[in-house]
Amino acid sequence: MDLRRALDWRPPENWHRLSVIEAHTGGEPFRVVVDGLPHLPGSTVLERRRHAQENFDDLRRALMWEPRGHADMYGGWPGPPTSANGDISVLFLHNEGFSTMCGHGVIALAKVVLDTGILPATSPATVLLIDTPAGQVETTSRVSEDRVTGTRFKNVPSFVAGLDETIDVPGIGQVVYDLAFGGAFYAIVDAPRLGLALDNATGLIAAGRSIKSAIVSARTITHPESTDLGFLYGVIFTGPPAFDGNHSRNVCVFADGEVDRSPTGTGLSSRLAVLYERGEVSVGASVTIESIVGSTFTGEIVDTTTVGDYGAVIPQVGGSAQITGRAELWIDPEDVLGKGFLVR
Repeated sequence: MDLRRALDWRPPENWHRLSVIEAHTGGEPFRVVVDGLPHLPGSTVLERRRHAQENFDDLRRALMWEPRGHADMYGGWPGPPTSANGDISVLFLHNEGFSTMCGHGVIALAKVVLDTGILPATSPATVLLIDTPAGQVETTSRVSEDRVTGTRFKNVPSFVAGLDETIDVPGIGQVVYDLAFGGAFYAIVDAPRLGLALDNATGLIAAGRSIKSAIVSARTITHPESTDLGFLYGVIFTGPPAFDGNHSRNVCVFADGEVDRSPTGTGLSSRLAVLYERGEVSVGASVTIESIVGSTFTGEIVDTTTVGDYGAVIPQVGGSAQITGRAELWIDPEDVLGKGFLVR
């Protein structure tokens, strides 16, 4: 028996082949597809996102759903930049569709493209300008011995759309939430106030789905600059930290009941906007936020600005990512289950 013979086997030519680099940021997966995806037309990443939604959602499902993924899988579709000064662009994939921005994703993307040589890395730090559907973000990665050891990014302007809003949620009762944008819109809810434990993923998923559904049914969410950004992406449950010295804990339930293992970069940006609005965090002050698995992001406000009629902040979020593998995924056109399914 020669097990290594399997390494020389090649699938039939009519199978779709996709090459990926697997990574995670604070425990949250990020599958970067480096070969096998089609060209996306569009002068902006939002235009490319619309084209992918309308024409290639089958590939998203094949990449994110079972049997190659799972209900909590997340991924990135890199491409050429759309801005004159950009280095790279990216679409974000998850179990429900294509996100508009992803903090853990840009941290992982910087790690992957610099460590693997897709883009050149220089010590002690490398700056990348990444074009996302929500706008351009700037990442700064610490580089030591040709490896990225940590990345921080300046996010798109983040703002509060509502404080202390209330919604009646079937099975839960009245819920108080803040609505804020940090690259996507989130409803931010105090978990202890609802009697929810921040380590109970099953309970948080059920509550997050119910709260999101109730808010979506009750109100229209708009972004002052783009209709594509005007939707509720997830619910962030907050509570006290598990470890001394940290500010608090975030658990984000987004898309179709997906649980973020990281503290959620766009979610932390939204929270920074809320904390600034409440006078609890000032420009230049830093906070450390935990995730459901205990990993942390740091966040600070580096500047203020406006978005339409909203006062906004420029958040900076920092964390670290790890590369976990490289693989070639295959789609057999005769495999009906291979096109993707979910049992949760």
